[in-house]
Amino acid sequence: MKKLFPVLVIALLTVSSALGQKKKDILMTIDGKPVTVQEFKRVYTKNLNLVQDEKQKTVDGYLDLFVDYKLKVAEAFNQKLNEAEAYKKDFSKYEEQLSRSYIYEDQVTEDIVKEAYERSKEEIDASHILILCNFDAVPEDTLVAYNKIKAIRAEALLGEDFNKLVTLRSEEPNKEKSNGKLGYFSAFAMVYPFENMAYNTPVGEISDIVRTQYGYHIIKVHDRRKKEPNIEVSHIMISTRNDSLNKAKTRIDDIYSLIQQGQSFEDLADQYSDDRGTGVNGGKMRPFSKGELRAPNFENTAYALQNSGDISKPIQTRFGWHVIKLNKKGTEKTFEEVKPELDVKVKNGDRAKIVTNAVKDLLKEKLNYSLDGDLSFFETYLGDEVIERKWEFKPLSEADNKVLFTIGGEKIHYNDFAAFVAERQKLSRPYKQKTTLINTYFDEFETNKLKEIFRKQLEASNEEYASIINEYRDGLLIFEVMTKNVWDEAKNDTLGQQAYFERHASKYNWGDRVKADIFTTNTESLMKEVIELIKEEKHGLEIRGMLKKEKKGTVIFTHGSFELNDSKLPKDFVPKVGVSKIYGDNGSFTLVDVKEVLPPGPKTFEEIKGKVISDYQKDVEDNWMDSLRSKYKVEVNKKALKKLKKELDS
Repeated sequence: MKKLFPVLVIALLTVSSALGQKKKDILMTIDGKPVTVQEFKRVYTKNLNLVQDEKQKTVDGYLDLFVDYKLKVAEAFNQKLNEAEAYKKDFSKYEEQLSRSYIYEDQVTEDIVKEAYERSKEEIDASHILILCNFDAVPEDTLVAYNKIKAIRAEALLGEDFNKLVTLRSEEPNKEKSNGKLGYFSAFAMVYPFENMAYNTPVGEISDIVRTQYGYHIIKVHDRRKKEPNIEVSHIMISTRNDSLNKAKTRIDDIYSLIQQGQSFEDLADQYSDDRGTGVNGGKMRPFSKGELRAPNFENTAYALQNSGDISKPIQTRFGWHVIKLNKKGTEKTFEEVKPELDVKVKNGDRAKIVTNAVKDLLKEKLNYSLDGDLSFFETYLGDEVIERKWEFKPLSEADNKVLFTIGGEKIHYNDFAAFVAERQKLSRPYKQKTTLINTYFDEFETNKLKEIFRKQLEASNEEYASIINEYRDGLLIFEVMTKNVWDEAKNDTLGQQAYFERHASKYNWGDRVKADIFTTNTESLMKEVIELIKEEKHGLEIRGMLKKEKKGTVIFTHGSFELNDSKLPKDFVPKVGVSKIYGDNGSFTLVDVKEVLPPGPKTFEEIKGKVISDYQKDVEDNWMDSLRSKYKVEVNKKALKKLKKELDS
């Protein structure tokens, strides 16, 4: 219930923007704070269909409900729950999410996602040459690396053999094995800058120089082809790692013969496949596309199978010998089908930086951003210990605390960034160069401030956004205030629960009930087997386990005491000691083995504890609300209310 409550609160509440409203627009005040007619009308018309009690569908009835929620909000602010770190974190997360569409982030993301979708339809075969250069390298080393790759590219453009250049000049760690060849790849297989350059280079040509986190690259594109849809197969593998080639071949041939004679592919995979990760699932592999497994013979054989259920002859790969069964050939998915998956990849991958930079540029223009200070100041101001994440922030003097940048008329000073660095360093990876650290932190700080100030101005200027964000703000606060003053109070007050139970014991009574075992299956024949096992004096869990082990079917077993109106019992159940008849209902069959018929009687506290706590919570809430009504002065503008009732109750 607690997790659902903020949602219900949000559905019922919006926040007042009553400052500067005329008196005739004010419906009420709570301790002098105004609540407008417009706010009440918006909430009332929005949520009227959600109200269950007919009495609360009138303006007067709903007003009582509305006032109670406003009192809870007032009390939450009074208890300073809006200053709690957990609240601020949750609210900030929602604020970030809601503002995405207003700061164009969703649109920019969608453009990147569409690009990824189009690229995912195609594969590129390419080779590359890499000159290593860490992003944190000193400028001198960066220049040396850049000049190296520039010279290599010049040679390639003059016609020098690319493979020879890879061998002689590339600094890729595994070039002896790969010779710079990347094979076929598609979207998300490489870091984004590399992928972007590859997709923008024509077949047969040498790319421009591209910088990634690894260093400087040039790329030669050999081929482009349409990407085949994913395929789903199962396989049986006999590894050649621990077996001689001839023995592995003999074994896979024997298995293939058994398949030809009609033995189950899945059973043979479970019994014999050396790929135990798939063998236990009948050999079923995860879906894949060409190029993804880096096993061309396997992929080509799988894609050559035409119909579901077709099985290949034994084939060999670098892993061993395989027999492959086609389960399903995929079809090309639409953009809408893959969009959720691509969204996640974009937001969690290196494309996210592209989105951030595009949004920053838009916000800078919209908010009249200006860089007023000199970032090089921090090269001296930040001690070298910042590299070790041990720098301590000491505020600058007023004279030195200059304006770093201005956003929407709001000035951000040197001290603001310095304080950010002091906190950010604790969560950072180590840096080798102070300059890289400063630039990275500044980029993050600048982005955060742009979004923060935009959201602040948006709330003041955009009525729709202000309404939604304040609904959520109040919803979170009411959740916090209810948790502290009602739910936790009632849950932890064991003496209060017991006392409440004793005061209201008369309403906690059992009706007619049975102590029984209940069995449910989907076939009447299986239920007859249950009856036979009961006659053999097998107990419920034992019966369930025996039938499952023998693969005869699934039986749902429930043991306990059940009142005659319990939904687990059949509708026309007759309470009588012994095994009942088989009750059928919509393809489900139920049997009740009644151990004892129990008369009505009082429930113990332990038997009804959950219901007692729920009722006690309601009692605590009622008393708490009475205290809030006494604590806060609520004054209703009778003229405004009369006019509102005439408008809404007619």
